[in-house]
Amino acid sequence: MPKPESPFAIRLARLTGRLVLALAAVTTLALAFLALIALTDGAGSGLVAWSATLATGVALAAWRSRHRPWPARLVPFVPVAVAAALTATVCVPTAPTDRQYPPDLPFVATQHWELDTGSRVAVYHYPPAKAEARQPVPLVYLHGGPVRSISVQDHRFLQLLARQGHDVYAYEQAGGGRSDLLPMSQYTISRSVRDLAALVDRLDQGRADVLGFSGGGVVLTRALADPRVAARLHRAVIAEPGPMDGPTARLAGHKGRPSARALAPAPTGPRSTHVPRYAVAFGLMRLGLLTPETGLIGQAEGDNAFTAADLGSDTASAYCARDADRIPVEDTAQNFSFSAAASLRVQRTVKDSPPLAPQLRSSRTPVMLMIAECSSQVRQWATAVLAAVPGIGRTQYMPGVGHHMWNGLDDNNTRAAAVITAYLQDRPAPLPNYPSREEIPAFLHDRK
Repeated sequence: MPKPESPFAIRLARLTGRLVLALAAVTTLALAFLALIALTDGAGSGLVAWSATLATGVALAAWRSRHRPWPARLVPFVPVAVAAALTATVCVPTAPTDRQYPPDLPFVATQHWELDTGSRVAVYHYPPAKAEARQPVPLVYLHGGPVRSISVQDHRFLQLLARQGHDVYAYEQAGGGRSDLLPMSQYTISRSVRDLAALVDRLDQGRADVLGFSGGGVVLTRALADPRVAARLHRAVIAEPGPMDGPTARLAGHKGRPSARALAPAPTGPRSTHVPRYAVAFGLMRLGLLTPETGLIGQAEGDNAFTAADLGSDTASAYCARDADRIPVEDTAQNFSFSAAASLRVQRTVKDSPPLAPQLRSSRTPVMLMIAECSSQVRQWATAVLAAVPGIGRTQYMPGVGHHMWNGLDDNNTRAAAVITAYLQDRPAPLPNYPSREEIPAFLHDRK
């Protein structure tokens, strides 16, 4: 006959069962809370979802305890209390809710310009180092992101361009860096294009050359499709562009040669996503379960909370695999600023936009396209621009660099500056013109 279980073993089994049931109850309530956060779009800093979850949990606990003696009646309420305490952390801000702008940089003055569009943007001016080498046309830099600060690494590259004789103006797009925030509904790719036109007008120097990198390349590409804005552009340099419209955004295809994304050490430093509130907010936004206009966290709070480490392996993806163990620090913690919500909203307006190619085919602005060897971008994003823009007279395939082509490693900054300067000064290209439009199929096949 089987040996009967001891009283201790029986009590232990019962206790284990109760703990499992309690853990299941806490998990169920937490999942219900997350579902309600998504359904209510985080209304009231998450308190609407929290209150509904708590009320439901209390009601179920009261029903379960109705036939129990008095001390035992409290047991079903324990998982509810635990779940309420855990989920309450999602509703309580730990970052300032008023925008905390980065301090001024020590090496360049921060100017604030009111544009005719209503945007108030932070502008940085790097005049030519030598007056005799000054180029007659100003150069405007459109940074990537979108809606982030210009990195210190980019500022160093702009200083290099100024030493080549360029009169460089850079501005942080509305909502990014030291520029003023916009209402969330006003973050659109069309607004970004209008801001570019307004800034060139504010320079009051006639037409301007524009260098657009990554997300800035998208703004510049779309500017070429608007005759009123394109009329303000002298020459355009589109470097490593993102998708220019909805059809392009839906393309899936080859990328460049391997990047350092899966090879580089994990970024160090504090992460907002280690805090439950921001882990939930940014995670659900990225999954599309919260809108950029969510009531869970305000725009200013989200900007204040987000850190460079929250970008994870995105930074490493901008470098070649061979550089995985020597990726430079792109920015300082004091200067870094990124609005995840506003960035997602701008990107959504790109994804929702109709084909741009018909408008681009009438553009006559001279353009150069730059593509990196180890690009983390889908190749078809760049080749779609190459195929659609008749003004592209020069394409420069940059060997040995990733998406962030001017990155301070080796002579990468010097090579990128040489390519840009040669084009803007109408001098022979340092590199072969590759790929041409006719070479797009071979390029997509050979440069995987």
